Amino acid sequence: MRLAQVFVMVAACTLSVHAQSSGGTRSVPNHALSPATQQPTNAKRAGKSGKSSEKKKRPPFSWVNPLPKSHAPGLKHATFSSSSLGREVGYLVLFPEGYDRTELRYPVVYYLHGGRPGSESKSYRLADPIQKLMKSSGISPAIYVFVNGGPVSHYNMPDDKQAQGASVFIKELIPHIDSTYRTIADRSGRGLEGFSQGGRGTMRLALRYPGVFCSAAAGGGGYETEKRISDSGGFESPNLRFEKGDNVWDLARAYGGRSTGPSVSWMIYVGTKGFNYQNNLDYMKFLSELGIDFERLVVPGVPHSASGVYAKAGERIMRFHVKNFRNAKSK
Repeated sequence: MRLAQVFVMVAACTLSVHAQSSGGTRSVPNHALSPATQQPTNAKRAGKSGKSSEKKKRPPFSWVNPLPKSHAPGLKHATFSSSSLGREVGYLVLFPEGYDRTELRYPVVYYLHGGRPGSESKSYRLADPIQKLMKSSGISPAIYVFVNGGPVSHYNMPDDKQAQGASVFIKELIPHIDSTYRTIADRSGRGLEGFSQGGRGTMRLALRYPGVFCSAAAGGGGYETEKRISDSGGFESPNLRFEKGDNVWDLARAYGGRSTGPSVSWMIYVGTKGFNYQNNLDYMKFLSELGIDFERLVVPGVPHSASGVYAKAGERIMRFHVKNFRNAKSK
């Protein structure tokens, strides 16, 4: 009876569906599910304009997504061989100016894209403002890596070996980056950041792996959706279930209740015009109640937009990571 009530509650919530990049409430795309969990869908559905959604169909998920031709200098696409998946996995890497002319080692900020399904090229437009800010504002240089989050972005799916986006990132991509490029290959030189779906992923993965990252900046995350996952024992929607406890509410309770272990420096940022502005404030209050310190960044007048946030507050976010790298290195 209780489980039935949960399904009714979740089904009602999923009637309000945000855009692909929202990071909020939505059912997983049909192509992102394993065959055992796929549900039949209508071939055509009328939208507000009366046109078929066939024209709006998302591209199928791929672990390798080429970089568009128009991109920032110093940004390149590369792949590595995933032993767990048995295939190549793509990523973007943005080098700081002068990387190829020195023997220096650099800290790395891993950037998690929004939306579902995953694609390492989704957030490539951020490379340009990041590179320009690094150059014009005298920000200490760092390597930025843009991650493919997998079929269900930045989550591991129970019982689906081909949908382990979180593990492929943590256990395979990071070691590959450290062995391939001149990085500071420990937590003092690793930051994590993301927006929307990537904001959820940033909080969840840094809470779960505080020994991997010293700095985490989570932008515009869908924390109301994460709370529903916590309250329902793992269900984001009737067709989408995660492992129990794999959400930012339960993981924050566990992190806040520790007596030992490394501490992550946190930033939570959101635009005041973002659709999930209030649930970001609610999550900030929750972290404060747990005694988890964080830097609060509320960007006036900005909608749910990573580029909009970076246009107004990108320098502050980047300096946040630099400060944490410096502090972690000195400990």
